[in-house]
Amino acid sequence: MRPTRIPIFPLDVVLFPGMALPLHIFEPRYLVMIGRCLSEHIEFGMVLAESTAVASTGCTTEIVRKIKDYPDGRMDILTEGRIVFRLVQVLEEKEYYEGVVEYLTEKISTHDPEIESRLLKLFQQCRALLSSEPWVAPDPADLKEGFEESLAYSMAAGLPLGVRERQVLLEMRSEDIRRDFLIRWISDSLPALVERQRTQRRGGGNGHGPN
Repeated sequence: MRPTRIPIFPLDVVLFPGMALPLHIFEPRYLVMIGRCLSEHIEFGMVLAESTAVASTGCTTEIVRKIKDYPDGRMDILTEGRIVFRLVQVLEEKEYYEGVVEYLTEKISTHDPEIESRLLKLFQQCRALLSSEPWVAPDPADLKEGFEESLAYSMAAGLPLGVRERQVLLEMRSEDIRRDFLIRWISDSLPALVERQRTQRRGGGNGHGPN
């Protein structure tokens, strides 16, 4: 059973289940919060914060390991997203925020093989324009208990979506809908990515554009 009251970390980041996220912790209240999470082996909730607004849907975050301690108390940690939740109530009873949360369930998806094949092809085209590093799909055998398996989440973590687009994707409760979203997003983005790569190649040449 997951706890319905968890520490909350508002940040200008959208975390997906399975997505790794290194964090530099320096604020005293969040140092206290992370210290508790480490000692009690509990997850905290990551929610998107923009200006004074906080998203109502977030993702629980497990601290995979502490990377570095600094003499002044700061620390670097590596975290990984786990499961999507809805923030029912924000509590301000401690130095840091806590939240009463409701864990969200997934709707049954069909996983159409033709759609999956199209998405994979588009994604590989996009990745080739963005990075020289190969992308490896997650192995279901490596998933931890309580982890939401999602090809779309795994792909989105490696794409340059804006935070609002990421938030929309996080709130989708169907893998089919997430995959459709990414197919549209990649299809719309590919022409601009191709043009950007052409511009970079011209800029890296002899300084002269085409005649």
